[in-house]
Amino acid sequence: MKRLSEASRAIGVFDSGVGGLTVFKALRRELPREKLVYFGDTARVPYGTKTKESVTRFSLEIAHFLEKRGIKLLVVACNTASSLALAALKRELDIPVIGVIRPAVRAAASLSRTGTIGLIGTEATVASGAYQRALSTIVRGDRIVARPCPLFVSLVEEGWWDRPVVRMVAEEYLAPLKRSKMDALILGCTHYPMLAPLLQRVVGPKVRLVDSARETALEVRAVLESKGLLRRAGTGSDLFFVTDGAVRVKRLARRFLGGRSPRVHVARLG
Repeated sequence: MKRLSEASRAIGVFDSGVGGLTVFKALRRELPREKLVYFGDTARVPYGTKTKESVTRFSLEIAHFLEKRGIKLLVVACNTASSLALAALKRELDIPVIGVIRPAVRAAASLSRTGTIGLIGTEATVASGAYQRALSTIVRGDRIVARPCPLFVSLVEEGWWDRPVVRMVAEEYLAPLKRSKMDALILGCTHYPMLAPLLQRVVGPKVRLVDSARETALEVRAVLESKGLLRRAGTGSDLFFVTDGAVRVKRLARRFLGGRSPRVHVARLG
C-alpha cells in the first residue's frame, strides 16, 4: 500500500527558465499518466554565468520547494545545474535525482562514427567538463569539442527562435565546431532545442543534433519502473511554478508545448 501511495506522487522538473519545458514535453509524451510539477527560476535566469556556489544554492532551494510538495523523483532539466549541482542534490535528497547530461552523452556516442562530438552550452556547463567526464565513462577514444554559446538562452527566453540576428549569432558561435570532424552535436542546454531547425541549417545535414529531452524521459521511466514507482492508472496532471514573469512564461509555454495554455503560479523561495 505504501508503494502504491508513493507511485501516485508527482515528478518534479526544474530549470533556470523555460528551456526545461522541452524535457517536460518529452516526459508528458513518454509518461502520460504521471503528475508533473515544473519549476522555472525565471527571476534568476540565466544560470550559465553564475558561480557553482550560486547554482548549487539555487538548485537546493528549488529542490526543497518541490520536495515539500511530495515529489517522488526530481529531474534536473538544466544542463548548468546538472553540471554543477547534481552531486549536491543527490546527497541532500532522499528521492532519485536525474540530470540531463548522461542521457545526452549516451545518445551522442551511439550516433557518432568519427568519434568527434560537438557540444554547445552555457559558459558554466562547458567550463565544468561534465560532458567530457561522462563520455569517458561510456566510451574510450571519442572526444568532445565544446563551444560556449551564452546568448542563446536569452534569445530563446525572448521567443526569438528563427530571426536573422539568431542566425548571425549561431554562425559566429558554431564556426570553430564546423571546422572539426564532428558528426554529432549535443545541444547542451535545454533551451537550445527550440533553435534546432536553425542550428541544423547552420551545421549542415551530415551532423546529427542530440537533444537530451527524449533520452532523459526514457531514463526517468526506467528508474520509476525499477523502483516500483511508475503510475499505472489515472490521468496525468500538470502544475507550473516560476519565480517571476508568469504572464510571459505562460505565452512562451504555449509555444513550447504546442498550443496548450497552462496555468502558471508565482512561487516564493526562502
